[in-house]
Amino acid sequence: MAERVAPREGGTDQSSDWRLSCFDELSSTSDLCLAKAEEGEADGFAALAFHQTSPRGSRGRLWSDPGDSLALSVLLRPDANERKQPGAWAFIAALAFHDGLASGRESSRLRIKWPNDIVLDGRKMGGILVEAGGGAAAWLVIGFGANLVASPAIPGRKLACLAEWTASCQPRAVAERILVALAHWRQVFRAEGFAAIRLAWLERSLPLGAPLVVNGGGHYSKGRFAGIGEDGELLLDCNGKVERVITGEVLYGDPTVNALETGRAAGH
Repeated sequence: MAERVAPREGGTDQSSDWRLSCFDELSSTSDLCLAKAEEGEADGFAALAFHQTSPRGSRGRLWSDPGDSLALSVLLRPDANERKQPGAWAFIAALAFHDGLASGRESSRLRIKWPNDIVLDGRKMGGILVEAGGGAAAWLVIGFGANLVASPAIPGRKLACLAEWTASCQPRAVAERILVALAHWRQVFRAEGFAAIRLAWLERSLPLGAPLVVNGGGHYSKGRFAGIGEDGELLLDCNGKVERVITGEVLYGDPTVNALETGRAAGH
């Protein structure tokens, strides 16, 4: 049975009145939301699973679930104005994801990696999968996955979990915070456009000047993070020449970047 998630105190936006369904086990929360979308389910359905048997990640990858993780997906029905800039949703979702995990704490340890991964001390902690379709009856499914109390052991990768930073790691509580934050940032987008989303995203992103490597289909570009453009493209400073990256995998984990992050996090 779906339960209601109340809007933030003082809020009036009805999109924050989510219908959240919780499951002990699902194959995939996003697959459930996709099925609901095809069945005609209205905007605001959300599914939380305490265990997934076939989770999916971005770029066609399987997401490894170490247990006690966050597996949350939502179904939205964007209106005509919201559909004019479909690329904005990755950034709206990233803001909600970051703020839900942060739970009101501000720290340079917790960052968004372009466009919508969450990293802690330079190590990936969570990611987002955005899927869209439906034609005239447009739908949007956003899947949020995060390591909460443990991180999986994957050769060649250093991952993080939320428990390294805070004790507030209960999946249901984290999910509810993300839903409330998603409703908030959706309302900001409606009222102020992508410019406001872009500014808020930059406040939570990795430091300007941080060294990055971008894998664009086998072509590697090395440079320094120079922000994001007006449409959300990654700006990469390559020896004084700024490249605009539309798609690609950002490899973030350079020791210099980690030193920048941990240095800025001192005392936080």
